Amino acid sequence: MIDPWSIGIDEMMLRLGLAFLLGGLIGFEREQSNRAAGLRTNILVCVGSALIMLLSRYGFAEYVGHTQLDPARLAAQVVSGIGFLGAGVILFNGFSVTGLTTAATLWVVAGIGLAVGAGFYLPAAAVTVLVLFALLILNKVEEKWISPKTQSTLRIRMKDRPGGLGDITETLQKSRVDIKRIQVERLAAESDDPHPPVLISITLNQRPKRMAPVIEKLGGIAGVTDISAE
Repeated sequence: MIDPWSIGIDEMMLRLGLAFLLGGLIGFEREQSNRAAGLRTNILVCVGSALIMLLSRYGFAEYVGHTQLDPARLAAQVVSGIGFLGAGVILFNGFSVTGLTTAATLWVVAGIGLAVGAGFYLPAAAVTVLVLFALLILNKVEEKWISPKTQSTLRIRMKDRPGGLGDITETLQKSRVDIKRIQVERLAAESDDPHPPVLISITLNQRPKRMAPVIEKLGGIAGVTDISAE
C-alpha cells in the first residue's frame, strides 16, 4: 500500500523550486517599486511556507495509524504568523500610513507557498498572475483614474520661518486631513529678505471640493502669502 503521506525527493524539490520562482516574481515587482519587503523577503516567505506545508503533510508519515493527525494544523499557523512580518512593513509616516499593500502581498505570497507545498500548482500560478496584475496594472489604473478623484494638492507659498511647516501640518491634523506626501522647495529670495519664500506642495487624501474650510484655516497661519488647490 502506498503511503499517502510520502512523496519523492524530486517532487519536493520541484515544489520548493516553484515556490522560489513564484515568490521571486512578486518580490521582483516589490523590489522595483522600492518597497521594504522586496525580492529576498518574498522568496523566503514563499519557500518557507511551502516547506511548512510539506512538513505538515508528509513529515509525520511514521505516526500515521498510531495517532490522530491534522495536516492543516501546522500550515494554518503560517496564515496567522505572517501577520507579525506584515506588521513590520506597515509604517506611520506623519499622519499617513504606508506599507499596507506590501503587508497584504506578503500574506498572499505565504498562501501561494502553502498552495505549492500542497501540490496545487495551477491555483498557485493563477494567484501569482492575479497578484502581479493587481500590483502592475491596477496600480496604474488607480493612479490615472481613481486617485485624482479622491486626492488634492495644496501649494502653499510662505516665508521660511522656524515652525512654519509644523503649523501647517498641525492645522491639517486638526482638520482630520490625511497627508500623503509633502515637498518643500526653496524659492529665490526677494531683495535682502532674511526669510526667503518657500513653496510647500502637499498631496492630500481629500477631494478638492471639500478643501475650502481647510484652505481658509491655512490662510491664517503667519507667513502664508498664497495658497492654491488642485
